[in-house]
Amino acid sequence: MKNIVITGGAGFIGSHVVRLFVTKYPQYKIINLDALTYAGNLENLADIDSMPNYTFEKVNILDVPEVERVFKQYQVTDVIHLAAESHVDRSIHSPLDFVFTNVLGTVNLLNAAKKNWADDFSDKLFYHISTDEVYGALGSTGFFTETTPYHPNSPYSASKASSDHFVRAYGETYELPFVISNCSNNYGPNHFPEKLIPLLINNIISKKALPVYGDGLYTRDWLYVKDHATAIDTIFHAKKVGETFNIGGFNEWKNIDLVKLLCKLMDEKLGNQPGTSEALITFVKDRPGHDRRYAIDATKINRELGWKPSVTFEQGLSETIDWYLNNQEWLNHVTSGSYKDYYNKMYDNS
Repeated sequence: MKNIVITGGAGFIGSHVVRLFVTKYPQYKIINLDALTYAGNLENLADIDSMPNYTFEKVNILDVPEVERVFKQYQVTDVIHLAAESHVDRSIHSPLDFVFTNVLGTVNLLNAAKKNWADDFSDKLFYHISTDEVYGALGSTGFFTETTPYHPNSPYSASKASSDHFVRAYGETYELPFVISNCSNNYGPNHFPEKLIPLLINNIISKKALPVYGDGLYTRDWLYVKDHATAIDTIFHAKKVGETFNIGGFNEWKNIDLVKLLCKLMDEKLGNQPGTSEALITFVKDRPGHDRRYAIDATKINRELGWKPSVTFEQGLSETIDWYLNNQEWLNHVTSGSYKDYYNKMYDNS
């Protein structure tokens, strides 16, 4: 019997991981630990929130007594740690929020695991999910590997790099069993519409301008969120303690090319004249410290664990657009803030 805490389980990636584990492993107890900040939305999990092996706990990972209560109450055996402030633009304007959640919050979880597992670390695991942004930026060639030196360039990536270091330090100092994965840009259903793809979809629906930073030639590797969830499942059960795995989609796209593809697909699905959405593209002032290119080499996880992406970017993007077009009520809720009513209705008994 495993009692697994998944932090940030009401967020974008976390909700897909929670759903996968709850439905695939009925013998596991899944405790979804989430503070329900602006990007945490329990509507993401409405289809599984009555499952007998699922429990939600509204807890901020900065709240040490509450974190320790959860560990004791549920006799937690494993942690899959996704809770994080993750938007680079927000980190530029409010870096301390990222230090608190991403660094101190991670250390609080590490301390709770160390204390409650009482130095008996057999069949325990602290799985920390990180980002490729800790590696910095690439030139026009090359890829990030698991041995690429860290070189974070934004407050967000610096906070995630710090949390990675703390996880490794607890592994070395206290022999806490850990594993780390660093992923590329995720996309897919349930993504809060401040990130590029859901923002563009929402703006096309609303016939608003499509903002593109700088010259639009920034390059990213894109990973379908459901593929990321299966990679997390694979890494968790492989139990390769002390290892790092890079998770990428083998899908490098320049931002402007991605935007034009999305515009083309949206026009087809909405029945617009070709070029209707592309006419909304607006180049805007670049953000400070903008990394030019990220690209993940996911050879290790493919070679050692047999994982690879299940869809091409075009397939995943088409499925993502379909989800947003078919779930415009969800989109309206998150853009208006009324998604918070779901928590009040379902869980707030005060």
